[in-house]
Amino acid sequence: MGLTRRAMLWGTGVLPLLAGNLASNLSSSAMAQTASTPSVAADIPPVLFVHGNGDHAALWITTLWRMESNGVPRERMLAINFTDPLARTDDRVEQPNRSSTEDQRRELGEAVKELQRRTGVSRIALVGSSRGGNSIRNYIKNGGGADISHAVLCGVPNHGIYEWDEGLGGEFNGRGPFLRGLNEGESEVTPGTAFLTLRSDGIDKFAQPDGRFVGKPGTPTGVTSDGPALKGATNLVLGALDHREVAFHPRAFREIYKFIAGQEPSRIAIVPEAEVKLSGLVTGTPGGVVTNRPVSGATVEIYRVSADTGERIGGPIHSSQTGADGRWGPALVEPAWYLEIVLASAGSPTTHLYRSPFPRSSDVVHLRAARPLGPADAGAGAVVLMSRPRGYFGLPRDVVLIDGKEPRDVKSGVPTDSVTTLRLPAEEIGRPVVSIFNTERIVAPAWPASENRIAIAELTY
Repeated sequence: MGLTRRAMLWGTGVLPLLAGNLASNLSSSAMAQTASTPSVAADIPPVLFVHGNGDHAALWITTLWRMESNGVPRERMLAINFTDPLARTDDRVEQPNRSSTEDQRRELGEAVKELQRRTGVSRIALVGSSRGGNSIRNYIKNGGGADISHAVLCGVPNHGIYEWDEGLGGEFNGRGPFLRGLNEGESEVTPGTAFLTLRSDGIDKFAQPDGRFVGKPGTPTGVTSDGPALKGATNLVLGALDHREVAFHPRAFREIYKFIAGQEPSRIAIVPEAEVKLSGLVTGTPGGVVTNRPVSGATVEIYRVSADTGERIGGPIHSSQTGADGRWGPALVEPAWYLEIVLASAGSPTTHLYRSPFPRSSDVVHLRAARPLGPADAGAGAVVLMSRPRGYFGLPRDVVLIDGKEPRDVKSGVPTDSVTTLRLPAEEIGRPVVSIFNTERIVAPAWPASENRIAIAELTY
């Protein structure tokens, strides 16, 4: 569904600050692009990225970098943070710190209007992962179609993750009123908007015929790997990519860009910047529920560390404390530096996040404290996690090693796990732990659990 486009020069610009609550819910970077950026189509629409259930804007960071590396100006992109990203058990029944489909539709509409206002463009493109696609379809179908030129739905459970008579109020029940309303009629898309769906070839954990991935092994879900496809859309199968990868993998980026721009991307690789500026939000988990509500009074320190040992190289290169808006930064780093980001906030473990180099600037480096130390951690001298926010660990598809071994808590077959845990005895506190996922390698020293500290090797790719 290619569109004819004319060439343009890449642009530079500084992102205006957002006001009020919208400022904490919308994110885009604000530094000039590098001179190596290629030209792009003059009328490529602005793009708003929409995250999934329990997620936040930071998951789009590599997609934003790839877009920038293909000449899309930063000020023409946004990534939304839904205030309460987790769905309710029953869409009609209020739950603390969880959102209804109407909550999501309203917040998405605010983000659309803000991007239109900022760019002066009347029709924009939406790209959504998982639950984010539900919000996109809801917005377009219920009055927002005139605002949206393109809708890209990545791993979206368009026909539910199950079709059961029980739990009909659930947003993800294909027999429930929400999805039946979106899917009614001969066409399942809204006329006037170009729709693309991206889906896995059989390894999306939320598009499986057996209910074992939703807590009911042996019970048919009524859903297959074709569940994300929509009548009336362009539907593409991306191969052996998991539920998250169909949004955040380089293969997905190619299709997202091509569909919106009407041409192939000039590059898939991310073009580094000479100087990198990082900032983001610190968000919390009130009552144990993941939210994107800002945390005030949190401290963030950043250290440059050795790629080989995780040992700090000098003192902190950044230190800040969040205000009421939860924002930290900005921090200036170099694109080849491995980093340790230390997050300390009341009521949560001190979290030592070890990251691969950031090749480009971003203001969606959002931070959440690690989960509390629990009964399973009792007796451990140190706890080290390896986390992959933009995908799952697939065995035997991927190389997954922590401390030189394949983790026992990662299941083989359909990828379902994005975090693995290593517990070490007290005598091994301080030693470096190597985490490897395919070609990405991060070294995280083991911090003492007795001091309520957790180390996380957080993968970027």
